Amino acid sequence: MLLYIVRHGETDWNKRHKVQGRTDIPLNDYGRRLAEETAEGMHDIPLDLAYTSPLLRAKETAQIILRDRNIPLCEDERLQEISFGSYEGLFCGGEQIDEKSEEFNRFFNDTANYIPPADGETISQLYERTGDFLREMEGRKDLAEKNILVSTHGAAMTSLLNRIRGNLSTEHFWKDEVPPNCSVTLVEIKDGKAEILKEGMIFYKEKVKKWKTV
Repeated sequence: MLLYIVRHGETDWNKRHKVQGRTDIPLNDYGRRLAEETAEGMHDIPLDLAYTSPLLRAKETAQIILRDRNIPLCEDERLQEISFGSYEGLFCGGEQIDEKSEEFNRFFNDTANYIPPADGETISQLYERTGDFLREMEGRKDLAEKNILVSTHGAAMTSLLNRIRGNLSTEHFWKDEVPPNCSVTLVEIKDGKAEILKEGMIFYKEKVKKWKTV
């Protein structure tokens, strides 16, 4: 089994450094263009099935990449972004920074000491639910010869890849940085074990700026 794991395209909240999490923000025009160029780059890759987070930005990215391929697109809540609860909607970077952004920015800058709000989700909870998705894929013998698109989010994707690397550390969650929008990582599942074959593939010409919180 080959998994093509992709982070969604850009949204207006990405561009404005607003905390998204479970807030259901669609792609902006630039994000759709990144997805369209990714679709062009993946045009010759045969895909048999696709899984997506139910959030609009991930689902639309998957739909654009799939184009007119007549294959199932399955929504899976385990692929949703981490919930930031009451932090969602905060400006956490750029020129306009909210007062509570320092507390939120520990999620990126001091992850071991990040404390989510009461209505948010912990990194351990994120590891558990994305890990449950990965374990299911590793056990799906009926999909052993399939190529599968997986459309998800920055933290959820990082959680999946960290588990494959054997890193379940909270402190070093961002050791390999935030995946760029519409970057694709190829994972092979063979004999019930996942392995990263190629990471951070970019199929578009633009140079997307890395996420920074300052």
